[in-house]
Amino acid sequence: MKYDYILVGAGLYSAVCAQKLHEAGKKVLVIEKRNHIAGNIYTERIDGIDVHKYGAHIFHTNDIEVWNYIRQFGEFNRYTNTVVAFYKGEMYSLPFNMYTFNKLWGVITPWEAKKKLEEETKDYKDVEPSNLEEQAIKLVGKTIYERLIKGYTEKQWGRACTDLPAFIIKRLPLRLTYDNNYFNAAFQGIPFDGYTALIEKMLDGVEVMLNTDYFDNKEHFDEIAEKIIFTGPIDRFYEYKYGELEYRSVRFETETLDTDNYQGNAVVNYTDKAYPYTRIIEHKWFNPSEKALKESKGKTIISKEYSSTWTVSEEPYYPVNDKKNEELYKKYLELSAIDDKVIFGGRLGQYKYYDMDKVISEALALSKRLIID
Repeated sequence: MKYDYILVGAGLYSAVCAQKLHEAGKKVLVIEKRNHIAGNIYTERIDGIDVHKYGAHIFHTNDIEVWNYIRQFGEFNRYTNTVVAFYKGEMYSLPFNMYTFNKLWGVITPWEAKKKLEEETKDYKDVEPSNLEEQAIKLVGKTIYERLIKGYTEKQWGRACTDLPAFIIKRLPLRLTYDNNYFNAAFQGIPFDGYTALIEKMLDGVEVMLNTDYFDNKEHFDEIAEKIIFTGPIDRFYEYKYGELEYRSVRFETETLDTDNYQGNAVVNYTDKAYPYTRIIEHKWFNPSEKALKESKGKTIISKEYSSTWTVSEEPYYPVNDKKNEELYKKYLELSAIDDKVIFGGRLGQYKYYDMDKVISEALALSKRLIID
């Protein structure tokens, strides 16, 4: 065997595993079908602006071990995610907080907001929700649902809320405070030099092959590796033996504009169905340092995000974790349990939507087990 481990994919999960295994003296190779490392957290600097090519990624965690680990490879800014939602010409604060309630109902105190929420949800108090619409109204009431949830969710999933399972919205954050911080996390930020530079440092000393599709030469890679850590779609690995798992995909329209400020915020969600995109990202506000703003030279870069139906030729983003797909995934999981050559990890390998801190946590745990073994 030439390598102890070949890692398929050069995203965050693989980078953590590769870094820890390399540090422990293991012979490691990372292969990536794209022409760049960092997977979907890839950032590219254009006109002094770090562009999040595959959508916004804001690092946030309450896990001090994960936070200390990731900061070894880059300094993070103090970016705080403060999302606003656009609905029919009006702007609302997200997550739902006292600013939201004041805009909707004119309430000022938490007591007034609580009473209004109770009034909005009273008709659904004893309802066992059968779909997402009923679940949302039971949690936050019809006004918030109609203005800030319904349109966005139906664009995101490509179907009516009445046709979506209730579990997709198990809970919705309601804050009876004037707090616009989207993530309730102790640690939050974005690397000053972008995520690509972060991953480059993690992979320092590790052999990496770009523009290399594992499936084009699978037998060869399997032969030269003791183990394969696979971070692609698990159903693709087994040649869709039981059928395709479902995902939602995302299409991005990115533009450079001759203005220094397009929308005044990094993220604006469009909950009005009159707009086909789900949100607009203005990349410069993720890292608005004096140096970065000077380098942007009066320009800004925006990306409009369009949720779309996934096909095997497109990038899978969001697993559709409904009952049908979970049952199908279990079949592939059973196949992997008897396969002692390959280990599946990450969002696609484990068919779960992971935040970045969870990706790191899972990869650190796997690496520890492999090093001990």
